[in-house]
Amino acid sequence: MLVANISEAKAQLSTLIEKAMAGQEVIIGKGGKPVARLVKYEISEKPRKPGALKGKIRIADDFDDLPQDIAEAFGMIGR
Repeated sequence: MLVANISEAKAQLSTLIEKAMAGQEVIIGKGGKPVARLVKYEISEKPRKPGALKGKIRIADDFDDLPQDIAEAFGMIGR
């Protein structure tokens, strides 16, 4: 793992990208604290499977009902 601050990352972006492409993780920090991680982008070869969450998500019956106070705030109901 390579750690660089933002100014180093700006000056050496191409080099850091090459390191990430080679599989090395690059951490970019600001003020001595890590804020970003640069890693190799990998495309998943696994096809998406529609319906994987079927039965695990529920939408409430009143989902489309707008509460009166919110409707009034948007001027949808006269005051």
